[in-house]
Amino acid sequence: MDLNRSLHDFLLNRSFALTEEWYESLDKSESSGVYAAQDAETVKQLKKKNYEFHRYLSQLFILETEEFYQQINEWILKIARDPDHLETPTHDIMREFMRVREQYLDFLNDFITYEDKHISRDLEESWKRKLIEAFDQIMFQVAEEKSTQLNNQIEKQKSVINELSTPLIQLANDRALLPLVGNIDTDRATAILENTLQKCTDQEIDHLFIDLTGVYLVDTMVAHQIFQLIDGLRLIGVVTTVVGIRPEIAQTAVQLGINFSQVKTTATLSQAMAKEYI
Repeated sequence: MDLNRSLHDFLLNRSFALTEEWYESLDKSESSGVYAAQDAETVKQLKKKNYEFHRYLSQLFILETEEFYQQINEWILKIARDPDHLETPTHDIMREFMRVREQYLDFLNDFITYEDKHISRDLEESWKRKLIEAFDQIMFQVAEEKSTQLNNQIEKQKSVINELSTPLIQLANDRALLPLVGNIDTDRATAILENTLQKCTDQEIDHLFIDLTGVYLVDTMVAHQIFQLIDGLRLIGVVTTVVGIRPEIAQTAVQLGINFSQVKTTATLSQAMAKEYI
């Protein structure tokens, strides 16, 4: 039998033992995330994924390189997108890959001892090199895909936060209040611009009070976008009153050459509510 096929069969037949040996040697007290799980179903799924890995990896010695990576890519994506692994620190995942790699190098030595036929030093080195290269590539792809998934989650969370940070409070007579609190960065300013225009259109708002009392710091780009919002609201027929412009914001607006002549302003919300146009 071909030695590569023999090695494949040797490893495949020991896949279950590899999984059990790996899990039993796992230091649960030092691990975190999925590796520290006590739930029976989570442990079962963890072992299942590890066993699947062994079945894929054994094909390293019988498939062409491109075909091998095409086959194992399905497993890589499954691990990198798995909720339990996403909540597990990447360094813990990489550590376990390295432990499994040592398992394979040990099993490779076992096979060389077990195999009656003479195995050349060159063939032995090529097997080891192939294993190490495969582990390096798989580890890189898992880390890269996991990073992509986490970044996607962050972007989704940021979008939700931005949505929640631009609450449009509907008042009587088609009026609404937009209270802004905290620092406004460029991303949040963009979200405020987009969300407010859409909400005013959807809710048929005629007059919007933008309360900046709780905004302490904005940069020139953000100040520009706030006044872009005012211009955008004017274009869709919404009258705007800006409340509580702090001196710092007013100074920035003046430096930008923003014209306040078309903008109604008051120092406080109560003053805005007391105006004749309410």
